[in-house]
Amino acid sequence: MKYTQVIALILFLPCLCGGEEILTPSKQLYDRVGLPLRGVLSQHNTYYQPVTLDKISPWLISAVVAAEDKRFYTHSGVDVAAILRAAWQNVQEGKIVSGASTITQQLARAITPRPKTLWGKTKEAFFATRLEQKYTKEEILEQYFNLLEFGNLTQGVQAASQFYFNTDAADVSLSQAAFLAGLLKSPTYYNPLKHFSRALKRRDYVLGELKENGFINEEMYTLALEEKITLSTQQRAFYAPHFAQFLSSYLPNGSTQIYTTLDRELQTQVEQIVKNNLARLTDSNVTNAAVVVLDNTSGGVLAYVGSADFTDKKHSGQVDGVRALRQPGSALKPFVYALALQQGKLTPATLLADEDTFFEGGFRPRNYDETFHGLVSVRNALACSYNIPAVKAAEQVGTTQLLTFLHRLGFTSLTRTADFYGLGISLGNGEVKLLELTNAYATLARGGLFRPVLLATRPVIELPGKVTRVSDEKTAYLVSDMLADNQARSAAFGLNSALVMPFEMAAKTGTSKDYKDNYALGYTPRWTVGVWVGNFDASAMQKVSGITGAGPILHDVALAVFAKYPAMSFSLPGGVVRKVVCSESGLLAGPSCTHTHEEVFDVTNQPERCSGQHQPVQSQVEIISPKAADKFMVDPAAPRASQQVKLEAACPQPVCQWKVDNQALPQTTCRTWWPLVKGKHAVSVTCGGQTDKITFEVLP
Repeated sequence: MKYTQVIALILFLPCLCGGEEILTPSKQLYDRVGLPLRGVLSQHNTYYQPVTLDKISPWLISAVVAAEDKRFYTHSGVDVAAILRAAWQNVQEGKIVSGASTITQQLARAITPRPKTLWGKTKEAFFATRLEQKYTKEEILEQYFNLLEFGNLTQGVQAASQFYFNTDAADVSLSQAAFLAGLLKSPTYYNPLKHFSRALKRRDYVLGELKENGFINEEMYTLALEEKITLSTQQRAFYAPHFAQFLSSYLPNGSTQIYTTLDRELQTQVEQIVKNNLARLTDSNVTNAAVVVLDNTSGGVLAYVGSADFTDKKHSGQVDGVRALRQPGSALKPFVYALALQQGKLTPATLLADEDTFFEGGFRPRNYDETFHGLVSVRNALACSYNIPAVKAAEQVGTTQLLTFLHRLGFTSLTRTADFYGLGISLGNGEVKLLELTNAYATLARGGLFRPVLLATRPVIELPGKVTRVSDEKTAYLVSDMLADNQARSAAFGLNSALVMPFEMAAKTGTSKDYKDNYALGYTPRWTVGVWVGNFDASAMQKVSGITGAGPILHDVALAVFAKYPAMSFSLPGGVVRKVVCSESGLLAGPSCTHTHEEVFDVTNQPERCSGQHQPVQSQVEIISPKAADKFMVDPAAPRASQQVKLEAACPQPVCQWKVDNQALPQTTCRTWWPLVKGKHAVSVTCGGQTDKITFEVLP
């Protein structure tokens, strides 16, 4: 070696032992009952679980020493005899066939990789001698067994033992120990998943070295050779990939075993439901969907599906639809009415005019069915998702107060000012995340109590925020009661829509502008489901609404959740009463009211709204549904049997005779249904000797 090289080595020596990287362990995620979900890789992109030396089988230690460094316990980091032997072998073969690296040198290379040049090997040797000075032999072995890679992303003997044999490093047999020790020479060349025969032959070599060097006797050698090596068929868990990615940014450094709130069995069911439902929407340019299920009591995530297929590159499957910013459309309306109810400005019975209206700034909203419905109750307006009454409700509470209310519900994505959104915020013109939206609905389910989303229980990991009462329990109940009323929404969605369940569930849909996104959300007192359907490239679907796109997914997911987590009906809170009101005025029914229905009221917040009585009406019979000149539209994507118009008349007697286009209907009740037929139609009702007539139209 030249003199200048020696000087350079001396100058470099003080740096050799500094700056060893601290490798953080990989983490294992489990579901709520301990089933594995997914491993989170270390910063080296390996599965790494460090163990102390006493947790490693003595057979493993002996096998590695026998195969890699027979004089480990006697040399000081560099084995001179092995170097001379290797040099002679290399000269004889005319190529490098032996490297003579000691265990300590291999550890030095694992800590600070260097090129396999003379200069690199010299640095490695000096580093090894320094390691021997700094650590005991046992400490060097412990680091060695934890840092060396065994192939297939396994780093350290514990991860390798778990992956190849589904057992701990402390429990491997002699034959398995020799098998693992053999992989260290070249984890790629001896990769047992691709070259099992090579790995097995290498095992036999290691067993021979163990016998030759006195670690085992002839009988042990023979038994170990005869032992059949069976690799674990268990694949690495890869469940809920979007959830795992989301959670990984919140994982604490000190924890390696993370027990999440997720239900792996339910997760698998929901993923399949999404795929099954998207198959029927392919022709409507629908490529993706996202679903999140929350446990209302804890705020825990039970299921989290970010896309239809995480591996689908064509449709951006790795995009997380649960956290993507999208316009929620009508899905924000329940919170508009909740604020108006809480402020005492509306009741579920209050009548709002659904008519062509210009709002401030020239804002002129239209309903989904492109028609107006006259005076409608708050209950019907919310259940049927009429736009104009919702904007009028937002106008009463004010956009500033509404935006503040939404922020308290957890909509942190709404970062612009109230003036920027304007009254359009009531129709969902701001972008939000499905996770925020679903947790806001869970707040209603909890009786107005906001709770941060919980991701894990051991250790506890939850999203920012604190438990806050956003609305009173009575207001939340009024909104839930309206959203669970299938009769109230039937005028828009039919009696047999996807929102109809065999148990009580509050539900709401939403469709953004140009059919780019649609939503369906449903909740019981126990759990909440949020569904988004659309395309990650923001292309429009072909007239797929919330009831036809996201609705069926909500229906199937809710059935699956209910099967595992049965829920009770909503309980009537104190201060809420049911009273009979007059359908024509929204006031309490008096003796002269010709048509009534039962409604819920918060008597503590709105006593004056529950005291007035309906005044006598002038006519004795009147068609109140449909209104004169109403226009309806047939939805080609919805079942025809569910598309009907409600025929309802106010009459002092219970018997009404209906005619549509001069054809008498067999029904004699004052409220019935008639299937939509395209064209203009004349309707008449006769009751108590008096007749009322109107016309309406069903658009093609």
